[in-house]
Amino acid sequence: MTRTLPASLLAAPISHRALHDIRDGRPENSRAAVRAAVASGYGIEIDIQMSADRQAIVFHDYDLERLTPARGKVRDIQADTLSEVRLNGSDEGIPRLDEILQIVAGRVPLLIEIKDQDGALGPDVGELEVAVAAALEGYAGDVALMSFNPHSVAAMQTLLPNRPRGLTTEAFLKDDEWPAKPDYLAELERIPDYEKVAACFISHNHRHLSMPRVAELKAEGAAILCWTIRSPEDEAAARRIADNVTFEGYLA
Repeated sequence: MTRTLPASLLAAPISHRALHDIRDGRPENSRAAVRAAVASGYGIEIDIQMSADRQAIVFHDYDLERLTPARGKVRDIQADTLSEVRLNGSDEGIPRLDEILQIVAGRVPLLIEIKDQDGALGPDVGELEVAVAAALEGYAGDVALMSFNPHSVAAMQTLLPNRPRGLTTEAFLKDDEWPAKPDYLAELERIPDYEKVAACFISHNHRHLSMPRVAELKAEGAAILCWTIRSPEDEAAARRIADNVTFEGYLA
């Protein structure tokens, strides 16, 4: 069982949703953004949602409307149909995880965030995790897996015990987006599942890196990644604590 983050995920900055720039025809989580990150030698962070036919889809949002001209929830649409939905700012469709793995081909490391499908960061997980594991079967490149939902990370511990795992974390109660109950969010803020899921890193909101729990985990040997850095100044501040940064909007 792996408890070490690959050195490659600490050696070069990690491009958030790949090296995207819609002005240059590279939408977030797109094939073009992935190719640009590979060409620049950056690590790549991507997000995974699930299609109606239980395929691992590389897309951040639960709904299509922000990033495409289409409407609807990703999980209600078949993967083949999603592949025909054009990403805004390009002529590309929405990719599957196996397609992105073929493009990367082990040349740079991947940090894969499995998006919460439960709606409340709870235990109703499994189908997406199985799809991610299936896509990664036989892939030889450096990969680490993470999620805000600790139940999802626990599922990956069972499905892919030899792939490194981490928790995506923050001061949850400062963010009104989460539908989970406040007492559960307060519990997650303490990162209580780190040992339970045999994690080897956290990816933490850079604005909350001063939390005592982050320092405690770092002292115990956890790798500390952070999100999302958008300027050299924020990067310099984050690196006083974090071992690596996930960035966008400039070249880290």
